[in-house]
Amino acid sequence: MPAHLPLLERYRDLLARPGEAFPITLGEGGTPLVHAARLGAELGLDALYLKFEGTNPTGSFKDRGMVLAVNRAVASGARAVVCASTG
Repeated sequence: MPAHLPLLERYRDLLARPGEAFPITLGEGGTPLVHAARLGAELGLDALYLKFEGTNPTGSFKDRGMVLAVNRAVASGARAVVCASTG
């Protein structure tokens, strides 16, 4: 499975219900792993990689869950979606 595909395309077989489409996406997912060599060395690790979620469309890991939630809401007939923010 190609790593460069947006989240919903990459995991469509696992996330989709039969006949479900995911028309709403901003290209979430596919965020890079960043090698944290100095931090890993300080922690006594041979290798340490950190997931850089800042490359998601809004700069947040929350994009991953929200894209699925919004698509499910639209598929259920919702005409609007309201979401609380933690910051």
